[in-house]
Amino acid sequence: MAEKNESGANGRETTEGTGLRSELKQRHMTLIALGGVIGAGLFVGSGVVIDETGPAAIISFLLAGGLVVLVMRMLGEMAVARPEVGSFYAYARLALGNWGGFTIGWLYWYFWVNVVALEAVAGASQIHAWLPGIPLWVVSLCLMVLLTGVNMFSVRSFGEFEYWFSSIKVAAITVFLVVGLVFVLGLWPGAHADVSNLTQHHGFAPHGIGAVLTAVIPAVGFFTGAEIAALAAAESRNPQRNVARATRSVVLRVLLFYVGSIFLVIAIVPWNDPSVAQGPYVATLQRMGISGAGTLMRVLILVAVLSSLNAGLYSASRIVFALTRNNDAPRGLTKLSGRGVPRRAILLATVLGYVSVIIAYVSPDAVFSFIVHSYGAVALFVYLLVALSQVRLRRRLEREDPGALTLKMWCFPYLSWFTIAAMTAVILAMVILPSTRSDFAASMLTLAVVLGAYGIRAYRGRCRVRATTPAVGLAPVREREPEPRRS
Repeated sequence: MAEKNESGANGRETTEGTGLRSELKQRHMTLIALGGVIGAGLFVGSGVVIDETGPAAIISFLLAGGLVVLVMRMLGEMAVARPEVGSFYAYARLALGNWGGFTIGWLYWYFWVNVVALEAVAGASQIHAWLPGIPLWVVSLCLMVLLTGVNMFSVRSFGEFEYWFSSIKVAAITVFLVVGLVFVLGLWPGAHADVSNLTQHHGFAPHGIGAVLTAVIPAVGFFTGAEIAALAAAESRNPQRNVARATRSVVLRVLLFYVGSIFLVIAIVPWNDPSVAQGPYVATLQRMGISGAGTLMRVLILVAVLSSLNAGLYSASRIVFALTRNNDAPRGLTKLSGRGVPRRAILLATVLGYVSVIIAYVSPDAVFSFIVHSYGAVALFVYLLVALSQVRLRRRLEREDPGALTLKMWCFPYLSWFTIAAMTAVILAMVILPSTRSDFAASMLTLAVVLGAYGIRAYRGRCRVRATTPAVGLAPVREREPEPRRS
């Protein structure tokens, strides 16, 4: 077995005790944090929210964005104080106990393997529109193979891929914001200053306050991905500094990209225009008279989908790699390639993606419904456990290592408890609202399966301890943490 040290193979730095390479730079971390929240949900899914909520969708995205920003700050505090492989998995285990780490780790893994499957089909759908002669499942398979190869090569290749694709997304949204603002202010040729669409067509909240609160649920899902920066911190060269900068930069920019662009969409195009539900940004650009808007947005959506697919493979593989460190996942997944990449963990993350390829072959129309409804509120469960972990870990750090708290959660503990209460309210709203009740039930089933798996694991662990304890009064034999192996 290769000896692990700080320099690693070929003189490159490795994350101490893991064998993972520390090859992500500050520019990678910043764009991973920003690009992680700009996915197909913003460019396509936001139109559905606008259609079901009206202009008040701005409030829904503001509330959802505020919750995610608070969770990111909490996560940033823990990541700076204790940069660990697996990030919030390690924090939940430390703060809530073994059950907390196991639960949050496998829920997060399940969330991202679903995203991988969903984005593989979404990307294939975009390409299929240009190349209708090629079956959807073939395109989906090619995208899966391509992005799997990117992730299996090295963490640097993942970082570079995500950096450039995130740069394209951020640049596109920035241009949209500038052009849209010019149009709204009446500085665009043939336009005049007008924001009357915000209140016309049955008012600002035509479907009532209930619809505004309902829309927070899918909006939170659109923001999911910002936390990848904390997950990637352990593979960056200066984790404390990099994650602190990434966390700070994501706050206002995320709110600006989402809330700002949604505001412009609604101000320029009537919310009840059928084209908004189909594609809000395409409808906006077409209303402004920009030719080729449909093709332009299709390219941008494809970039966003590939970026999300790339990030999903990375996130799922790293969280399951972290799970192996405490025997919460099979030890065989610790095996690393010569470049410090957990290839077996990456391949495990692709399983559901390849299942989606099969479903796309058998029944292309059913694949989206099959995947989307299977993980509903899982991201909310993960965020709630992150928040609970931060409260307990913060108290411990204040007692044992206050100097590590260089990046602190605002107004602790009040904002922390407010975040927990708000997310609990959103989850309870899913139970009450008929439109989200089925998603909540599916998510609870997922949670029950994970908790059941932990119960079985804990029972087997107790049996193993009893079997290896030689006599009464002697300390039980503890399992050694598996060391990463290289192929």
